[in-house]
Amino acid sequence: MAIRIVIAEDSFLVREGVRRVLDLQDDLEVVGTAADLPQLLAAVGEHAPDVVVTDIRMPPTSTDEGIQAAIGFQASRPGMGVVVLSQYAEPAYATPLLATGSAGRAYLLKERVGDPQVLIHAVRTVAAGGSVIDPAVVEALVTDSIRAKTSPLSGLTARERDVLAQIAQGRSNAAVGAALFLTERAVEKHINALFAKLGLGAEPDVNRRVMAVLLYLSAQKGGASTQKM
Repeated sequence: MAIRIVIAEDSFLVREGVRRVLDLQDDLEVVGTAADLPQLLAAVGEHAPDVVVTDIRMPPTSTDEGIQAAIGFQASRPGMGVVVLSQYAEPAYATPLLATGSAGRAYLLKERVGDPQVLIHAVRTVAAGGSVIDPAVVEALVTDSIRAKTSPLSGLTARERDVLAQIAQGRSNAAVGAALFLTERAVEKHINALFAKLGLGAEPDVNRRVMAVLLYLSAQKGGASTQKM
């Protein structure tokens, strides 16, 4: 039997191009198309495809609908493969997609899909439960992982990171507490803890605060440069 496919892409030209490439294969059949997330969910519900090929960004918000749909399908339709097409080799997109496993998942950069065989191979692979990750995405994930492990912020808890992010916006302890629904005393405890973890122990508080913010901004800058690959 042919592998049944639903394509989700808001660009008509790209959507039709992908459809024609796949429909030319004897073992592949496009059973539905979608231009936005609601249409994708409806098409999957109606056709129960073997594979979904989806762009990352599509209406209604044009942010990460494709990734969110793929994550939802892992729970609601665990046997269905998903091929995500993206312009971005960003860990922020790839990590959530692969967080619960890579089986039946592919992440391809659109620039690679100029070769139809790359897309055809990915569809066949995820339909069989395998995975295909673009080499540039793998490199970005590895770089991001190394950066996270070597970052001076790696030892902070999630709450300490939240507090530091608020401090970096120039907020007082009282304002940080109001933003995070913490007492001012709790904020002080988190600040003292993150100062200690960052090795900022002897300087006056004002200098430690400035140094902590500089470390935070440095780490954020490193993350941004990785995402722009």
